[in-house]
Formats: sequence, C-alpha cells, structure tokens
Amino acid sequence: MKWRTTATIAMCGLLSLGLASPVQAGSKASSPKHSSPKPGDKAIKPVDLDVMFIGAHPDDEAGQLGMLGYWNEYHGMKAGVITTTRGEGGGNATGLEEGPELGILREAEERRAVAYAGIDHIYNLDALDFWYTASAPLTEEVWGYQETLSRIVRVLRTTKPEVILTMNPSATQGNHGNHQKSAMLAVEAFYAAADPKAFPEQIKNEGLKPWRVSRIFQTGGSGTTGTNGPACETTFTPAEASNVIFGTWQGYESARHDGNRWNTVQTWARREYVSQGWGNSSFPTTNPANIGCNRLTLIDTRTPYPAPNVGAGTGALQGATLRAPGGLPLGTEVHVRPQKWEALAGQPIKVDTVLYSEKAITGAKVTLDVPAGWRVSGNGNVGTLTPHKQVVKSFTVTPPAQVTVGERFKINATLTSKKDGSGTSSARVQGTAPVRGTLEPLEEIADFREWSVRNKTQQLDALIESLLSIPSGATRDVKVNLTNHGTRVESGTVKLNVPAGFTVAQQQLSYSGLQPGARSSVTFTVTNSDTSLPTSNRAPDNGAYRVGIETSFNGGSAIEPGVFNLVPTTTIPKAATAPVVDGHVGHDEYSGEVIDISTRWEGTAAPASDISGTAQFTHTDDALYGVFNITDDVLGSVLPAVDCKRPRRNDNIELGIDPRGNSANTSTVFNAALFPITNDPANGNPPCFARERDNHQGGPETAPGLQIASVVTSNPYTGYRIEVKIPFSVLPDNIDPTRMGLNILVNDSDTQDLSSQTRVGWSTWSGVRADPWRWGSAILPDLTARPSAPKAPIMPDTAAQSVKSPQTILQSSADGVAPGGYAALPDGTVKIKKVTKTNSKVSVELKVKKSGTARVFVWDGERVVAETTANLSKDRTLVLPLNGALPAGSSLLVSYERGDATTGLAHKLR
Repeated sequence: MKWRTTATIAMCGLLSLGLASPVQAGSKASSPKHSSPKPGDKAIKPVDLDVMFIGAHPDDEAGQLGMLGYWNEYHGMKAGVITTTRGEGGGNATGLEEGPELGILREAEERRAVAYAGIDHIYNLDALDFWYTASAPLTEEVWGYQETLSRIVRVLRTTKPEVILTMNPSATQGNHGNHQKSAMLAVEAFYAAADPKAFPEQIKNEGLKPWRVSRIFQTGGSGTTGTNGPACETTFTPAEASNVIFGTWQGYESARHDGNRWNTVQTWARREYVSQGWGNSSFPTTNPANIGCNRLTLIDTRTPYPAPNVGAGTGALQGATLRAPGGLPLGTEVHVRPQKWEALAGQPIKVDTVLYSEKAITGAKVTLDVPAGWRVSGNGNVGTLTPHKQVVKSFTVTPPAQVTVGERFKINATLTSKKDGSGTSSARVQGTAPVRGTLEPLEEIADFREWSVRNKTQQLDALIESLLSIPSGATRDVKVNLTNHGTRVESGTVKLNVPAGFTVAQQQLSYSGLQPGARSSVTFTVTNSDTSLPTSNRAPDNGAYRVGIETSFNGGSAIEPGVFNLVPTTTIPKAATAPVVDGHVGHDEYSGEVIDISTRWEGTAAPASDISGTAQFTHTDDALYGVFNITDDVLGSVLPAVDCKRPRRNDNIELGIDPRGNSANTSTVFNAALFPITNDPANGNPPCFARERDNHQGGPETAPGLQIASVVTSNPYTGYRIEVKIPFSVLPDNIDPTRMGLNILVNDSDTQDLSSQTRVGWSTWSGVRADPWRWGSAILPDLTARPSAPKAPIMPDTAAQSVKSPQTILQSSADGVAPGGYAALPDGTVKIKKVTKTNSKVSVELKVKKSGTARVFVWDGERVVAETTANLSKDRTLVLPLNGALPAGSSLLVSYERGDATTGLAHKLR
C-alpha cells in the first residue's frame, strides 16, 4: 500500500449488494453505503490495501470491526478480509439453507457487516467448512495445505497490505481447529509472500512480485489494564511481560455513523450475522469511562514499532502504515532474528538484524538492548542504508551464568540515523535447561510444536499447557520426552511429582548418554488412587491437576510443568433382556449407574430447575442402549423434521462414542444429536436424530438401525426423556470394552430465536465437543473384545465456489483480484462484447481467446434473476430468459474459469 504520513478520511465502496438494510438498535445511525462499480469501465488493478484480516469463516472478523472502522474513518486505512471458507458447515438460525447455499448467504451477511467498517474487499478462498473441530491437522487435510497457502500468498502479493491481523494459531484448549489453521497459514504467508522461492510460478507466470508484509498480529491479548476509557490504550500490562500488545479504544465516535461510538457500530455489524444467531446481540455500554480496548498481540514484525502504550489508537500501525513521531521513514525494516529460541546459561546466541529501506538512510547504526546481566558483541555500523538492498548485521548475545528456565526474554534492536529518525524492533528467546523433560504432547499439540519450530515462532508454543487425561481410578503410562539443548553428552534422572490422590509406581527414572540435540524419553506408571477426587471441570483450577517434571543434568536440575485432566468413568453392564425403546423405562431395563450430566461447561450459569439431568446405559451383544432424563424449565425452539441437525440451536442431547478410546479428533468417533421433539404435527411431533461432527455426519441414512423415542412433558413443561438404541455396526470401529470413550452433553435453550444459553454434561471442559481424548471412559466387562477395524471418515465435500457467487464476481470486476484467490486469467481472455435485453430475456455475446467455463448471472443486488453456464471454445451468445421485468439496478455478471485461473466481469443493465 502507498504509505500515509497524515490522517485522511475515506469511505470507499465497490459493491451495491442491496442485501437488506443493516439491523440497527439503540441510537440509530446511517446505514453503510457502497458506491456502485460501473460495470464495463476499466478497473483500477489491483486494489491496494493497508490491513488484511485472515480468518476461517464469515464472522471471524466481527470483534475487530470497531477498530478497523476507526482506522478507516480517521486514518485512511483500507482493510480487506481473507475468509478461508464461507461457513457452510455452521448452523443456520434463519432458515433451511445449508451447504453452498448457506455459504453464499453467510458471504452476504459478512459483506453487510464489514461495510460498517468501510471494508469492501472480501476474498473467499473456497475451502470447505466441514464441521466444528479442534484439530488443525484434520483441517489441513480437508483444506489442502499447499493450495490454501498459495492462495493466501497470491492475495497478499496482489493487494499488498502492510499489516496482517489473524486469530490464535496455538493449539490451546477449545481453540477451533479451523481458526487455528487459518492463523497458522497466515503466519506462514507472512514469510512466504516475501520469499521469491515460495510459489515462484506466481512471480514467473503471473507477473506478481514478492511482498514484504510489515507485521502480523494475533487478535486479543492477555493482561490487565489500569482503567477503561481512553486510558485503556496507555495503562495495559501484559500477563507475559515479553509480549508486545497494542490497544485501540472502542469508544471513539464515528462521524460517519452520526456520532455513535465504534463499540455500538460494531454491534450493529455483529447483528448482520443473523444466520449464526447474532441478530439480537445486546448493545454495549455507551458510557465512555466503561468502554474498553481491542487488543492485538504481536507475532512478528519486520518494521520498528512504538511503545505499546503509545495511545491514539494507532500504535499497532505506527512504523508500518503510519510514520511514528520521530520514527524512521515508512518502508524501513528492522527484523530481529535470533538463530535459537532456547537460551542456555552462558551459551552464546547469534542474533541477526535484517535491515531494509525504501529510501537512502545515512548514518545508519543498529544496536541491541538485552536484559540485565546479558552481554552483546558485534558491530552495528551500517553507514548509508541503500534503498531496496537488504543488509544483515549480526551480533552475539550471551546469557548470564544463571537463567530462569521457562522465562522469556526480549532482545531489542534500535536503528538510528543521521537525520531520518530512529526505530526499535524486538524478538524473544526463552531460558532453557540443558536437558528439558516435558509431558508427551497430544497429537494435535505435537503437530503445532513441530510447526512452530519450522517457522521459528516458538513463542506461540508457550501459550500451551502440556495435558494428559487419566480416567478416575485408572492407571496409565505417562511418557516424558527428553531433549538435550546443550553442547555436551548428558546423563541424569527424571522425577515425576504428582498431586495428592495420584501415585507413581517408580517416581524417579534415569537416563544416560543423551547426545547434544538428541531426544529420548522415560515412561512412568501413574494411578489415580483417590477416586473421590472431582473429575472434569468440577475440580478446582478448571480441572487441572498440576504435576512437576524435575529433570537433572550435569550441574543442576530444572522443573517443567504439566497437567493431568481427570475424566469420569462408568461401568456399563450387559442387559439380561434388550430394553424396549419406547421412552418409558421398565423395571430393571437399565441397571447401570445413574450418571449426573448436570455440570455446566459453557454458557450461562443456571440452577438445576432450569437445566439438569441424568443418564443410564446398558448393552447387548450388538447395541448400546441409553436413557436420559432431563429437567428443564422452558422448551426452546422446536425445529421442523427437515431441519433436524446442528444441535447448538435448541434443546437436545449430544451423545458421543469413541469406540477405541484413543481418537485425536472426532473424525473417528460416533456423535449423535438427539432431539426430543420436532414440529411435525402430522406425524405426532416425533423425536429425531442426526450425526454431527463425526465419522459420517448426516441423517438417519448414516446410522441404520438406530432407534430413538421420547417423552416430553406438558402442562406444565418440566423437561423430557430420551431413550436410544445405537447398533454397534454404525460405530466407526469395534469397541475396546476396557476403555470406550463416552460423553453426554446437553444443550439448553430458553428462547425462540434458535440459540442455546447453557450447556451441561458429564465430561465437561472448554471445547470438549471436539476433544474425544477428554471424554469420559466406559468399561463394558461383558462385551467380547474384537480387533480394531476402523472405517475411513466420510467428510462433507460441497463448498460454495467464488465463480458461482455474484457478490464475489462483482467485487472481482472492480478490484482486479481473481475470484477464489486463484491465478488471474490474462486480460482479454474473455470480454463482454455486446449485451441486449428485452422484456423476456437478456442476451450476452462473449468474445473468448481461450476455452473455459463461463457462468453468467443477472443480478439485482440481492438475488439471482437468471443464470446460465456454458463451456466455451469460441465466441458465443448466451441467452438468459427472464420471468418478469428486469429489476432496477440489475447487472450482468460473468465469471470465467480455465484450469486454475479465473476472472470476473460486470456490465450494468439498468
């Protein structure tokens, strides 16, 4: 983007979608307006942006729109949004649309919402939104790693933003795997877009050039602020002292929106995501003293930045798109790159400072500032920093003889000049012992840690606790991984310190001959000896039983933390006679223990009279039977039978079964949503079920033989009972009767707007729906064990496509970015030669240079009036019949696709 040094006010628009006026409440302000493109006019190509948000779904950017709107209105920042999927796998609180149809609907919602912030550029990458998962590896498998990354890089190289905002890339508890993967890809794209060796075909064949994004942020930030109000920008203290976190007050007034504050405008925007149940989002305070800040946490930066508490709402931009007072010219880079993340006592670390500028900077010199007691050597004199020529100045940084293990340290690099100002940037390292012993990570966490090492972003790993689950009363192996970060062969011991209620068969184990850079492990046997300890989040500290791993080495020892999660267990007896699935529990039909499923894990706290329940199970040789008694005070929305899916919208039960008890994600489990009632009076308003987020998501056809019955109370309504039979044949694998994973979650809705307020269950943790490793454990002592025979997951496979989205085509025709993030077809590959219209039809003559697929739409700004698709190899006239008068403001839109390249054209009809 062309950098700015003075503030401007801009409200540019591209699209005239007319998709419905924004929902507004409270003090009403003017709706966002778009200036229509003039189809047929030559577009300014490509659009040049300042800021790019990269997320997974429409609505992921919702919490940043107040900040982005403020930057746009008062500092001239033009932002765009890369949305990896269109959210086809999400719920729908407004209708029956699903799959691609829902994706196009959600795209329209997103466009209306971001328009409040002056954003007109949304780039959908056409990746598939399959279902909620906490697994980034599964997301990568479905999306395709190289393909998705290449499209993000292409959009960045085309639109040239200086700043990237993204989500949390870390494998933290409950983090949506799609959010995590989109953020991981954003981080990789930050580096790849600048690398001419990355996706070289974009440079050689498409005419793009490497683009050096200035910095990348993760949205949000942990810490404390001295006060709300404007001072929230200047009084923030990060929870981790080495983090660089900027704040932008949400209370700035918007002249564009009739003086309303941006936190209110952001809520109007949020209400546009109606299909996600946000149409009635409550409005925030209007008292300036109580309005807080948006936070952004720095992941990496090539450019110097100001003190994070600089204020004015623009600290995150200064040095990147706005020149800081006394700062270096925009386009000047000071990228600090330590060659090691691990800082060992007394062991030197090479630190490179990568310098670059757009203009000559005389008298340039770079110096390092390190923590007290650390030493620096190296020559930082540059002289004149020549434009467009990268200079690397290397230093040696040596930590002191004593370094706190696990503490992160900041290394600051300051570039000074003779007359062009100065600027500071930074990087971090972490104090590390020569030998580090850590709990063996879960598969998803191990994948993330390997990724963070490859991309030299290990600071993101520091957000993640090492977790292992142990069933109540059970024994399991606990593996401790050992890594030698030092320069000598090490031998020593590892001691596992466990909390009260747990025992270790042999608390201390030895290791020997561990070479520098090598890895090894020791394995302990741990038992939960006190079965009275509370399980799940019923335990203190949100269910974290903390352990210490004490590892000795030559000259000392260090302790690393870890966490045990204690999960509930039950024994499921075999039935003498199979229960009759009728919703009525007969004598001795269920002899298993009564399981309390009333613990809240998400949503609003509620008394037992509002939502609580119990469950019981039994089994035969070929099926699992369960009965659930739910106490509830209000029956929420009742869905029609055709809409029996997406359980987070009303009252229902989710039953999850992990047959082998070892699934890393829900693609290898069975999970059924059990609805007690449907709005189907012709058939007696029966219950229904759907498989959700599992090995074969879908309706009854995915679980032949499953039976469900219910009793729903009335006059007064006090709750419901559901009884279910699940044939073992529909499970994704044979059951391991010693450790079958099991969970029961209850969604409670007290409203009629297709939203649930409280969620309770049995094994309850943040994000537990997608974490089968933290489900409860069930033992079936009378079931014959059979070897594993897994079924391959059947994933949804229909994503909305940009070449089929009139909204995207219209934008592409105006901003010059090819639909879907694909390569742009060469200019002139297809042209609209002539358009004629009558009362009954629209005809368009297309002139083509190369064969491809044309998709043509008559679009009135809200709906498709007519459409046709044709494979073309030569010029051709396509006819689109009309069923009535052509609406005012209609346009003819054309997408053209050839191989992996696309383009969009537009022509105004009336």
